[in-house]
Amino acid sequence: MSTRVGFVGLGNIGKPMALRLAAAEGIELTVYDVAPDPVAELEKAGARAADSVAALAGRVVVICVMVRDDDQVRDVLGEVLGVAGDGQTVVIHSTVAPGTPAELADTAARHGVKVLDAPVSGGAMGAADGTLAIMVGGSDEAFSAARPALEAMGSLVTHAGPIGAGTRFKLARNMMHFVSFTAATEAQRLAEAAGLDLVELGKVVRHTDAITGGPGAIMHRATTAPIDPDDFWYGVFSHVTALGEKDLTFAIELADQLDVDVPLAREALDRLGKGLGL
Repeated sequence: MSTRVGFVGLGNIGKPMALRLAAAEGIELTVYDVAPDPVAELEKAGARAADSVAALAGRVVVICVMVRDDDQVRDVLGEVLGVAGDGQTVVIHSTVAPGTPAELADTAARHGVKVLDAPVSGGAMGAADGTLAIMVGGSDEAFSAARPALEAMGSLVTHAGPIGAGTRFKLARNMMHFVSFTAATEAQRLAEAAGLDLVELGKVVRHTDAITGGPGAIMHRATTAPIDPDDFWYGVFSHVTALGEKDLTFAIELADQLDVDVPLAREALDRLGKGLGL
């Protein structure tokens, strides 16, 4: 049997997500957006268009929401609940505040509607080729209802835990993402002061991260607790720390010579071993 799915919010990431749903077997898709052009594109791809969120909600059992912010998510859910039937599941793909999913789930439950928070990682490119990571919080029942749609849009679908867990997962992931970006800007300043080609440096970083896994290469333990010396990871992370402290010391020495401020590098030198559990 087909799963009747609605999609609200056809922006840079929402539109390619919806296009994946339109192309998937076993999905009957209805879409809504305030902008007419992406709706027309989805219609050409086989989706039905709705004139309003309420009209969409009246046709489907799973409603995916990818709008701008918490207020827009609340507005969409309010329209859904005005016509909702028991057993519907609303899937919030927008990245919202940590407390918003539980708040919305409580409100929806009074109308017999289940809510999942399911933010995504992978950007527009991952949305277009169906390789998004989707991090889901909510009940097993709601996850099961939405799973066909989720698996049509992402190649890694993780049921992270109860409502709110998906959002917490995404915030932890993006904290690392943007801290890493900030570290990259620091490295660029150092490289520029040293007379290096920043474009070539970027090529080297992307090349080696694709081989080693980048920051995710250290993320294999199930805990951040201190590591027992007999643990396998003690030897691995001792080696990582020794290399890291050596290279960070040399980089900070170069930064001092070139009068470049590198506060993140200094923090990393102090925190690396402790952070790894040594």
